[in-house]
Amino acid sequence: MKIRPVILCGGAGTRLWDNTKKNPVKQFIDFGNWTLFGKTLDRVNNPLFDSPIISTNKNYIKFVKKYLKKHKIGKFKIIVEPVRKNTGPAMLATSLIKEIPNEQAIVFLSSDHLIDKTTLFNKSIKKSLPNLDKKNIFVFGIKPKNASDQFGYFLTRRKKIFNNVYKFIEKPKISIAKKIIKQNGFWNSGIFLARKDSLIYNFKKYEKQIYLYCKKAVDKAKYKNNIIYLNIKEFKKNKSIPFDRAILEKSKEINAIKLNIPWSDLGSWREICSMFNTNKSKYFKRKNIFYKPWGKYINLFKGNKFLIKELIIKPKGILSLQKHYHRSEHWLIINGKPMITLNKKSFIKKPNESIFIPRGAKHRIYNPFKKTVKIIEAQIGTILKESDIVRYQDIYGRIK
Repeated sequence: MKIRPVILCGGAGTRLWDNTKKNPVKQFIDFGNWTLFGKTLDRVNNPLFDSPIISTNKNYIKFVKKYLKKHKIGKFKIIVEPVRKNTGPAMLATSLIKEIPNEQAIVFLSSDHLIDKTTLFNKSIKKSLPNLDKKNIFVFGIKPKNASDQFGYFLTRRKKIFNNVYKFIEKPKISIAKKIIKQNGFWNSGIFLARKDSLIYNFKKYEKQIYLYCKKAVDKAKYKNNIIYLNIKEFKKNKSIPFDRAILEKSKEINAIKLNIPWSDLGSWREICSMFNTNKSKYFKRKNIFYKPWGKYINLFKGNKFLIKELIIKPKGILSLQKHYHRSEHWLIINGKPMITLNKKSFIKKPNESIFIPRGAKHRIYNPFKKTVKIIEAQIGTILKESDIVRYQDIYGRIK
């Protein structure tokens, strides 16, 4: 029996924008003729998997259909949540539909993850299949590349042939994250593998009320072509709770699949800047280089309400003290040690450090050292032009 992929596609991507209204949802952002949702569809278009099921909400149906067609996915089911209740109810309700046999393995994938080395990822799924039973659940862990406060972690101990998870830690402080990594902790990727009957067993045991409401929501659902509309009256009775809190933190039958592969949820502009830096050669165009007295900048990609640039500041180069009315900026330091002024404070930043420049804040970059400074900059706003620069001080005489 093939593995049934369930793609969770109901999130709003609120971490990326100051105001989420009318802003692109993360999984559907065009990063240069590709989207995170599209890459997820490509990942499951593999003989290992059965036809995909997409769990989403009514606002995203047209986007989901658009990308299913674009990526030539002809056989699918769409489950429509009438209200957002987080991943716990969403995952269970999707699992309960009659199209999934009781003992079929289900892999739950977020629609907004970027995963390289998919062959290795799929091999790990296939290898774990014989170990699934009617009670256990496997969570995919990613070996951390740094101590981050943007991700959850888990710790494991060896139990027979499994790496049994005994503790989950949700988005700890950096100081605590460093300690977790020293204990061989892994990032919780939010990707899960389990049989349908195991999910039913665990929800009946730990969250029976959610099970009852979800079952009724599925039993009373309306079917229209490939779309299943969950019953709103029953589904909205669920409390809003993530799958981690509902089940994982309570069950003793949680095992880890540990992976050392490139992975990101692109959940912050820092992560997006890092992705563009890694793939810079794919976005570089000579015509997008602009020379300035302090060095140069390269426009890498212009998206919907965002612009990604690489700034290269030569030794002793200094940008004007400036502000912007219509945009904020996120900077990720790649090379060198720039001195940054932000309003009334000045400080040195090192490679792999980042900083946020709010709209309206006075700021400046100065390279006081002999090594060239490189910064990936994400500009976010409705107007992303050089005309949106108000200069206060400039050593190159550009203040009129």
